[in-house]
Amino acid sequence: MEMETAFITPMTRWGNIGSIGNMRDMGVQEDKKQQNSQVALFSDVFKTAINQVKETQADVEEKQYLLMTGQLDDAHSLPIAETKAEFTLDVLLTLRNKTLEAYNDLIKINI
Repeated sequence: MEMETAFITPMTRWGNIGSIGNMRDMGVQEDKKQQNSQVALFSDVFKTAINQVKETQADVEEKQYLLMTGQLDDAHSLPIAETKAEFTLDVLLTLRNKTLEAYNDLIKINI
């Protein structure tokens, strides 16, 4: 009886993981470009959230000043602005917490 080994496929060499030459051959430069655009997108999300918090807080402070000096015609706009500022701060904190949670999960991964 002759054993058939047709179902076994030969292993191929991967190459060095840390080698720059092999990384170029694998098309990592394109991956880096895509990764840089994803980092920029991620950074833009945080910058936008931070700017929204700043803008809504500045609006609240302006309306508070106008109310104290008697220049605010519609008193209901202050609680609306405060609610908007609270909501944008909650969104920013949620983004931060989820990012830290994801980062901690990545740290726990064994390679």
